[in-house]
Amino acid sequence: MPYPKLDRDQLAIKKLSERKNKVYIEKDHIPVTQKPANLSELGQKLIEKTAGRIRLARQEQRSVMLTFGAHTIKNGMAPTLIALMEEGWVTHLSTNGAGIIHDWEFAFQGKSSEDVRENVKNGQFGIWNETGLFINLALVVGAYEGLGYGESIGKLISQEGLHIPEVSFLIVQAKKNIETNPELAAAAIDLLGVIQKFKLESGFMSIPHPYKKYSVQARAYELGIPFTGHPMIGHDIIYNHPMNHGAALGRTALNDFLCFAKSVSNLDYGVYMSIGSAVMSPMIFEKSLSMSQNLKVQKNGHIDNHYMLIVDLAKSDWDWQKNGEPPMDNPAYYLRYCKTFHRMGGEMHYLTADNRDFLLAIYQKLAEKQTF
Repeated sequence: MPYPKLDRDQLAIKKLSERKNKVYIEKDHIPVTQKPANLSELGQKLIEKTAGRIRLARQEQRSVMLTFGAHTIKNGMAPTLIALMEEGWVTHLSTNGAGIIHDWEFAFQGKSSEDVRENVKNGQFGIWNETGLFINLALVVGAYEGLGYGESIGKLISQEGLHIPEVSFLIVQAKKNIETNPELAAAAIDLLGVIQKFKLESGFMSIPHPYKKYSVQARAYELGIPFTGHPMIGHDIIYNHPMNHGAALGRTALNDFLCFAKSVSNLDYGVYMSIGSAVMSPMIFEKSLSMSQNLKVQKNGHIDNHYMLIVDLAKSDWDWQKNGEPPMDNPAYYLRYCKTFHRMGGEMHYLTADNRDFLLAIYQKLAEKQTF
């Protein structure tokens, strides 16, 4: 017998416009020209080294991957992330579910970041209609279209709306593909169920995003650069909304994981930068690298020349590249993400820095005119 479940359909869901927000993107975004404030001498040397490796990777057409936690988006770093894409310095961006949400809320209403303590106390944290409705609906539509998690939301923002198919068309698609393409049939049925439950009209659903110029995932979608989302079930506020659909989340997130792994498979002589992501980034990286090595080994190859820079606020004077893994009595040993990346082979460095300072510094170094 199934365990009892909480009924989300009974929640009192408020309009997003009623929520107090802490960050306003037009006021709080950081321009690419702002000078980084607190980089150490070691940090400056690592910026120089990393920029050189990125230039080499671009020359060799290798992956340059940038994975970050949600604070990178919430801190107003969209202009720098967009510039790195537009100028060809990065080939793949990825974040967690919260990063996807902050980016969408900025594009939709120009503000994000609620008071968690106050809203949990009031039974209102994350229970906002537009965020839950539109992001979840975009994922159900995206799953049917075969898109990834970040790609689905990027398309929603870029096109400022969603195409809702006719019910009769989805029924035909489900029946036609049930034996030859059951994944498509199942996705069609999922979308059909959502349309019927929420009484959605077919055709183009207009969803204006007046601040979409600040959306990293929308610009990535327009440029054809992968921006992958890597959520965990129950971690994000969109799970509070009745529109939330587990199968659609699974399909789109799996598509993004495999897209991420594909970029990792091109990382020999490439660059991987992990910024403020203590769990998501190292976990998806180690599985992706293992699969990539498996395929390389089958062809008598191996990925050995990847360069990894890990950036976070935790202080550490340990030189991972020079000294290897620290002993258990050293606090650096408990930087779990550093241990994970150090065990991945290649060349790995750790930089203690604010994500704003790092991203500004690396972009400005890369944007310098090179003389040969």
